[in-house]
Amino acid sequence: MRAPAQHPVIDWTGCDLVEVDPLRMHGVPVVKGTRMQADSIVVNHESGSPVEEIEENFDIPQDTIRAILSYAELQQRQPRR
Repeated sequence: MRAPAQHPVIDWTGCDLVEVDPLRMHGVPVVKGTRMQADSIVVNHESGSPVEEIEENFDIPQDTIRAILSYAELQQRQPRR
């Protein structure tokens, strides 16, 4: 049996749509004003969920989802230091 693919860690500090608050979700990066983890949006999309489905399931606007996915893609392309 193959081990599941490991998702690369994304540095969300440069994304204005994501916040980290130690008092919300134990400091996990979330979409501002929500409890939705930013990484969950990426994982759902990479698992085949279209933007429209993510919007419906998590009540996050499509433009926010697309911007978060775009930011994540740029971060994943950058070489790690």
